[in-house]
Amino acid sequence: VVEVSTSKTGKHGHAKCHFVGIDIFTAKKLEDIVPSSHNCDVPHVNRTDYQLIDISEDGFVSLLTENGNTKDDLRLPTDDSLLSQIKDGFAEGKDLVVSVMSAMGEEQICALKDIGPKN
Repeated sequence: VVEVSTSKTGKHGHAKCHFVGIDIFTAKKLEDIVPSSHNCDVPHVNRTDYQLIDISEDGFVSLLTENGNTKDDLRLPTDDSLLSQIKDGFAEGKDLVVSVMSAMGEEQICALKDIGPKN
């Protein structure tokens, strides 16, 4: 949420809250108007780090989870600079850790850390 404004009480006795937010996955601007007496649903956003194991030909990544399993259901990010950093770092044989943001059933790689060259 990047902006919240409240209108005055209308003829039906309710003030309204105007929310402006930016989607964390698509960067689209979204708006909603809710009566101030009502509750709002808030998404829980989780951020998890995984070590990058492999990049497949069809754009999926293979990630190592904390418990030693692999996670193979994530695509490479659509952001060009992050995409090139991941591909270049992997091609150079660096140990890479990607941060995955998840909310409301969606997951996306949002950041990259270089933890040094492979031994």
